[in-house]
Amino acid sequence: MNILVIGKGGREHAIIWKLRQSPQVDFMYCAPGNAGISQLATCVDIKETDIEGLKKFVRKNSVDLTIVGPEAPLAVGIVDEFQSDGLVIFGPTRAAARLETSKAFAKDFMKRHEIPTADYKVFRKPDFEKARSYLQSASYPIVLKADGLAAGKGVVIADDYADAVTGLEEMMLGGAFGSAGETVVIEEFLYGVEASVFAITDGKTFATLAPAQDHKRIFDGDKGKNTGGMGAYAPAPAVKPEILSQVKLNIIKPVLRGMKKEGTPYRGTLYCGLMLTDKGPKVMEFNCRFGDPETQVVLPLIDDDLADILYQAAIGKLRRSRVKMHDACAVCVIMASSGYPDSYETGKLISGLESIDEMEDGMAVFHAGTTLKRGKFYTSGGRVLGVTAIGRKNELRETIITAYNGVQRIIFDGAYYRTDIGAKAFDS
Repeated sequence: MNILVIGKGGREHAIIWKLRQSPQVDFMYCAPGNAGISQLATCVDIKETDIEGLKKFVRKNSVDLTIVGPEAPLAVGIVDEFQSDGLVIFGPTRAAARLETSKAFAKDFMKRHEIPTADYKVFRKPDFEKARSYLQSASYPIVLKADGLAAGKGVVIADDYADAVTGLEEMMLGGAFGSAGETVVIEEFLYGVEASVFAITDGKTFATLAPAQDHKRIFDGDKGKNTGGMGAYAPAPAVKPEILSQVKLNIIKPVLRGMKKEGTPYRGTLYCGLMLTDKGPKVMEFNCRFGDPETQVVLPLIDDDLADILYQAAIGKLRRSRVKMHDACAVCVIMASSGYPDSYETGKLISGLESIDEMEDGMAVFHAGTTLKRGKFYTSGGRVLGVTAIGRKNELRETIITAYNGVQRIIFDGAYYRTDIGAKAFDS
């Protein structure tokens, strides 16, 4: 099987790394890819949203399966275009992907299909004064979300009215997230433990992967701004078997049933961002693709043929409702550029990667923002590397230590990382 993965980050590196383990895979391509990915697959210089260019490449190179990594190609309808040409592609259609591309659509969808989520109100730019008036009588803390895609950063948690109004002004009037912030979802703050559950589905049958826990805030102790994710671990012990059963019954099944009923069957990866409250799991957000960096800890735990699973789902014939998993755990620590998620410098030489022999001591390093020049790696993004350690399932503490030992071997100017990834697993 020849496979093309679309994307250029740590998620795509992890997907390709896992697909490489399949005996069914002959050739791997990535568009556009990055320096780390180039060590495992042929990178092709085609933009993620250049649908015609990607289709041409797929036909020319006899690609059997295309896998969409990031959200942007889904938002512009790449799956619709590929399917109309009879090309096999893994991911939801543009209409189905609205679960991620429009927070307002997702909230209204959940309300229609009685899927548990936080109470909310939706306001559009012309209703700015109504939104500000609503905030005056709201309970705090409260959450403001840009309706459209904002690279995981379009969320403000406001502790009081002043913070809320500032966030509202920046989104609606200040253009902080462009057109994505012209519509804002204001919702109640949920208390509990965050977790992520991935389901791979063909629109009817689905199989869940190991539950994970992401760390969105830039600083230790969940302080500071939201980022695209500063680290993750899996499986998350907070997602006990009975909770996972609730997620399947009350969230995933109603989503698939509802999408089919509304004429937009959902096929691909459904990422459920959850808050485990004292009233059960509630949805904070849906993503329509593998999450990042959770993918970097979830895929290493799969003891199954990922290429076969994704192909089955893409053609609408998923033959399994369970994916075999290793009796293991994984921890990923993101090494970022100083200043991220705001402005940061790039072009910094990375050293120490050669000291980590992939998987030899339970380590894998996934590249998120790197370039390769004259045989040396340099930084090219905000999130640079995902250092992942894999250990025995009952040895999470030791696996965390292994991950940080790997981080300390890698050096680049301005490197920043959180020091508490995985600590939540031991909260009482």
